[in-house]
Amino acid sequence: MEQFRQTGEVLGSLKALMVLQDDIQINQKQCCLLLNFFCLAFKTIAEEIKQNLKLEEKNTKWRPLEEPLREVYRVFKEGELYVRRCLDNKDWWGKAISLHQNKDSVEFHIHNLLSCFPAVIEAIEIAGEISGLDQEEMTKKRAMLVKKYDRGWSDPKLFQWNFGKQYLIPREICRQMERAMREDRWLLIDTIKEKRRALPPGKSEHRLGELLLKKLNVLAPANGKLPPSSILLEAEDYQVRRRLGGSQHKEIQWLGENFALRHFFHDLEPLNSEISMLLSLSHPNIVQYLCGFYDENKKECFLVMELMAKDFFSYIKENSSPKKRVLFPLPTVVDIMLQIARGMEFLHSRKIYVGDFNPSNVLLKPRKATEGYFHVKVSGFGLTSVKKHSSRHSSPEPSPIDTCIWHAPEVLAEQGQARNSSSRKFTEKADVYSFGMICFQLLTGKLPFEDGHLQGDQMINNIRAGERPLFPSLSPKYLVSLTKKCWHTEPSYRPTFSSICRVLRYIKKFLVMNPNDGQPYIQSPPVDFYDLEAGFLKKFQGEVTSDLPSVSQIPFQMFSYRLIEKEKTCVHIKFKNFEAVSEAASNGCDESNSVVEDRHVPAIDARSFTSDVKSVCFDMKSTLTEVPERKIPSDLRSVRSEPADKKLLLIKKTTAVKVRKVPGKPKPLTPSKSLPWTPPGHSMKMRCESPKPLSKSSMSPIRRRSPGQASNP
Repeated sequence: MEQFRQTGEVLGSLKALMVLQDDIQINQKQCCLLLNFFCLAFKTIAEEIKQNLKLEEKNTKWRPLEEPLREVYRVFKEGELYVRRCLDNKDWWGKAISLHQNKDSVEFHIHNLLSCFPAVIEAIEIAGEISGLDQEEMTKKRAMLVKKYDRGWSDPKLFQWNFGKQYLIPREICRQMERAMREDRWLLIDTIKEKRRALPPGKSEHRLGELLLKKLNVLAPANGKLPPSSILLEAEDYQVRRRLGGSQHKEIQWLGENFALRHFFHDLEPLNSEISMLLSLSHPNIVQYLCGFYDENKKECFLVMELMAKDFFSYIKENSSPKKRVLFPLPTVVDIMLQIARGMEFLHSRKIYVGDFNPSNVLLKPRKATEGYFHVKVSGFGLTSVKKHSSRHSSPEPSPIDTCIWHAPEVLAEQGQARNSSSRKFTEKADVYSFGMICFQLLTGKLPFEDGHLQGDQMINNIRAGERPLFPSLSPKYLVSLTKKCWHTEPSYRPTFSSICRVLRYIKKFLVMNPNDGQPYIQSPPVDFYDLEAGFLKKFQGEVTSDLPSVSQIPFQMFSYRLIEKEKTCVHIKFKNFEAVSEAASNGCDESNSVVEDRHVPAIDARSFTSDVKSVCFDMKSTLTEVPERKIPSDLRSVRSEPADKKLLLIKKTTAVKVRKVPGKPKPLTPSKSLPWTPPGHSMKMRCESPKPLSKSSMSPIRRRSPGQASNP
């Protein structure tokens, strides 16, 4: 309840700020949209709590709500700071440069809200199932939830019609999302024109306004040329503060704001199209190129970029120690991984590939409103022909031996064939491989292969042969599994970044709903998260495209994952139930009844079990539905051994269900006349192989018999 109260205070502060919304000169409509989203979210949470929970139980049964509501509070606080920045008209031209293409309102704050809100809804449902003392009312609640998670709702349109308001995506809100950024651009154009009329023509701000008008009107610079560098260099407050590393990047102060500057000498004509493309990109998780200038006489180019604090490589070097290798808690690690994946998803939707993707291309900046969390952006893309990528900060450029550990095997093979590295063609799947290596360093705090004794060409040969870093035994298995799929030797088996984003959002929801609470071990999920993505792709293969999906699709995607998870969880429970009944059947009817009662497992008719076996066998076959071939890759082995009970369960699922005769007890029932009779003291197997599931005739129903009654062979 305390987290909900704090969220209400932030919303009240935001409403007070938005009384002055007419004074917002940059991104006014996006700020209004943010307020509408937050109001709808708070109202929805209040209604759900009112309908499902009782106030007198807030200290006992409301515990599942604490962490999801704390996550909502973080989103609200960050949104409030965004509105405060847009309200501040000091150094207006500097803010206009920084925010004129900004999409943080929708792509960052609303994305984060829609990602965590399903956890809030499910947490309220979980608390509601145990809230109150009226058994009849609780039974009705459970029946209602069973109908809500029926597979029939797994359709985007049906989901929006029936659950859109509950998950913050009613039609009117979605229409506002489409209009907000377009209207902000029109309003900013009018404001720039008004301010230019009040300035003398020769002033640098006047010429800067012309540059912004061309960008906002989506017009190419005149004659395909960048504006003159005098607009930047002759500004009154322009100064270079420090060098950021390498020979190209500096930190500058200009128009009251701090920026990063990429400065190099090159003929502009062959770079025109690439520079225009870079200046048009805008996403919260990529480093944004804001504007560019050029000196014709000196062939000198200046590209103004947004400034970040540190790159991941430098952060690890400065903060890690032999006693502290893992620098971030697991929720922060997953959040960083998701932001990196979102930035790469955006670049790949524009057919832009980083290629030399490594930790120096991952830039971090601490969030003001969320202690311990970072705003993450991807860099290192574009203008590779100008100079080989170098770190933006003080860390030295990695040597060729170091960079090979981030490159995919097919890239290393091509590099070996063509010594001219500039001729290499990077692909989406090569970036996915490099992302897997970055995930390894995030999870372990170790540089990949740092414990190995091989270097140079021998290491390259081993990587191409399939050698990968080894995870510590206590690494989270669901993240290890995703990482291993990313660095698979065969590129077609690696997931896309859209798939990775969906999986990471669901993992983040799992961590929010299952907080660690200071325990050394984190609860494992009931199913592998990538299996859920495989089921999602199988069902919605026609709807998944290479285009960047809208953030309004996030609630439905997470709801679909939830339906697939419940189906797979039910299948696992049915297997366990059947094993309990099978084991009890070998001991006679009385023992069977007692076992079922002790384990709280309902008795199952063997005739109804065959269809379940069939569905499970097919589920096991379709673990990787994304790839064209159905063979299971060889490097998906677990990094640590399974517990004994899980091993036994896996063996029973994939090979046989054993019914053993206990000495001194009646002989077990024969499952089918087609199976040979098993002599006393021997075991009998019923094989469940993948292509041929058990038929209905292969098993007979378990019959009741009195103690001592012999079974027919």
